[in-house]
Amino acid sequence: MTLTELRYIVALGQEQHFGRAAERCNVSQPTLSIAVKKLEDELGVSLFERAKQGVLVTPLGARIIAMASAVLERTAEIKDVAAGDANQLQGPLALGTLPTVGPYLLPQFIPLLREMASGMPLFVEEAAQQTLAAKLRNGDLDVLLIAAPFSEPDIVTQPLFDEPFTVMLPARHRLASQASIHVNDLDPSEVLLLDEGHSFREQVLAAFPQLRPADAEPNLRGSMRGSTFETLRHMVASGLGVTLLPQTAAHAPLYSPDILVTRPFTEPAPKRTLVLAWRVSYPRHKAIDVLRRAIQASSAAYWNYNTAREPATPGVMIENRDW
Repeated sequence: MTLTELRYIVALGQEQHFGRAAERCNVSQPTLSIAVKKLEDELGVSLFERAKQGVLVTPLGARIIAMASAVLERTAEIKDVAAGDANQLQGPLALGTLPTVGPYLLPQFIPLLREMASGMPLFVEEAAQQTLAAKLRNGDLDVLLIAAPFSEPDIVTQPLFDEPFTVMLPARHRLASQASIHVNDLDPSEVLLLDEGHSFREQVLAAFPQLRPADAEPNLRGSMRGSTFETLRHMVASGLGVTLLPQTAAHAPLYSPDILVTRPFTEPAPKRTLVLAWRVSYPRHKAIDVLRRAIQASSAAYWNYNTAREPATPGVMIENRDW
C-alpha cells in the first residue's frame, strides 16, 4: 500500500470514472486501473463495482476511501510542518539571559529583531547562569545571551562584542573630577559589588584581584552588597560607596549628573565579552544568525560598540566554518 495508491482510490471514489480519475491524477487510465486493482488484491476486498455506465463505490470501499482521504490530509500537514521548519524564521525562539545582561540589551535589539524576523516571536527567560545552562541542555531554551567565559559540553558559543567596565560614583566623590580612573585610584574598602554567585562579580574580581577579599582582612564591605545592578546604583546614589558596572548598565538614565556620574577606566580598560550560546544539535541556524545580527546592529548604533566580530560571509561561524 502506497500513498500514490491511496490518492488513486480517493480520486476514483470522487470521480466514479476511471478516465476522469486518471486525468485528475495526471496518469494514464491503465496505470490507475492497475494500481487500484493491485491495492484491492493486497487488501483482499473489492473497493469498487465496475459497470459499463461507470464505477460504483462499495460500502466497505466508502469506509476505506474515507480513511485514505484522512491519511492524505495528515500527509499534507506533515509537509506543511516540514516546510515551516525549513523557514527557520517562523515560530518562537526561546532566549535565556542573565539579570546583568537582559534588562540593558533587550530593549535595544528586540524592535530590530521584530523587523528582521516578524514571524519569530521571542520568549525571554532571565535566570542565573547555572539555571540557564541546564535549561539550554534539556531543550527548554534555544539560545543564551550571556557573558563569557561559558564552557559546556556540546554547546557552541559565538562572541558578539566586548563591553567595557565603567566606574559609577557619587557626583561629589573625590574621583568624579577625573576624566578616567585607574584601578589603583579606587579604595577597595568603598567598592560595592554584587552578591556572591553572580557571574559579573567574579568577572570584576578576576580583572581586579586587589579587590578580592582576604580571609583575615576583607577589602570589600561584607555588609554592603547588592543583588542587582539597580540596587548598587541606588546605594551609590545614597553615598554608600562606588561600584563597577558594564557600560550598558551604567548608562541607564535613572539619576541626574548632579547625583551620579560614570567614568571610564584608563586604557587598557577591563571588559566583558557577551556571547550567544546554543546546542551543537540545534537546527535553526538562520534564527541564531538573525538574532546575532540584530544584537550587533543595535549595539553598534546605540552604544557605539565595535562589532567587527561579525563573520565575513552570512551565516553563523564555528571555528571559521559556516554552520
